[in-house]
Amino acid sequence: MHPLLPSLIAAVLYLGATTYQSFNLARRTSPSKPLLLLLAALALATQAACLSQQLLTPAGLVLDFFNAASLIAAAVILLTLLSCLRIPVENLLLLLLPLGALTVLAAALVPGGTVQAINEGPGILAHILLSILAYGLLTMAVFQALLLLLQDHQLKHKHPSGLIKNFPALQTMESLLFGFLWAGWGLLSLSLLSGWLFVDNLFAQHLAHKTILSCIAWVVFGVLLWGRHQLGWRGHKAIRWTLAGFCLLMLAYFGSKLVREFILHV
Repeated sequence: MHPLLPSLIAAVLYLGATTYQSFNLARRTSPSKPLLLLLAALALATQAACLSQQLLTPAGLVLDFFNAASLIAAAVILLTLLSCLRIPVENLLLLLLPLGALTVLAAALVPGGTVQAINEGPGILAHILLSILAYGLLTMAVFQALLLLLQDHQLKHKHPSGLIKNFPALQTMESLLFGFLWAGWGLLSLSLLSGWLFVDNLFAQHLAHKTILSCIAWVVFGVLLWGRHQLGWRGHKAIRWTLAGFCLLMLAYFGSKLVREFILHV
């Protein structure tokens, strides 16, 4: 089956779940958590079916710009759905499900750039998997930071919307943010370590920018976590550091892929 049809189905399911959640929040009621998670899980399963066709080829793993975006979005949504089973983070889905719809459609409809299929050993594949999981958790952290910023702003101005009234307490939201940051930073550490062990030359011409920016992002997140532990950083300072680290990380991965695939064609 051509991936276009399941991509359209996944996008419709994602947008349907988003509409359902938004409609309930606008009415200041909580959506049915089992129904919301079921719709999101069905959309995710359909997106995974698309990705299996787009990524896995006889030549190897084809991880072009839009396939990578779809894969990372799917990983973020999967991690969020798993987290929803134990902690109250379903409000993150309001931001993540439209991202899933956008990336699954882009991967199916927009031609990819110039990219070589990856046909490497398990060490490189482990490095790729760790990187994707790290990006996923840190993406969850940045969306959590944005929701925390919105919650703090509305509470200070005493105009809480239906969305904010369904949030956990501010302290809980902040604890969740740092939980995501610790987990993401740990996986990013393992990703950089595995790259050092298994990639022949991390500072080769086509990898130098990615490596340097990823290391700077690692330092930024590390400083933020140190500041939280030693100096009690929180609130806007924590959010600013989270956004700065995330921007560096996205520039490292997607910025380098964009330049290589669509500008340099290497």
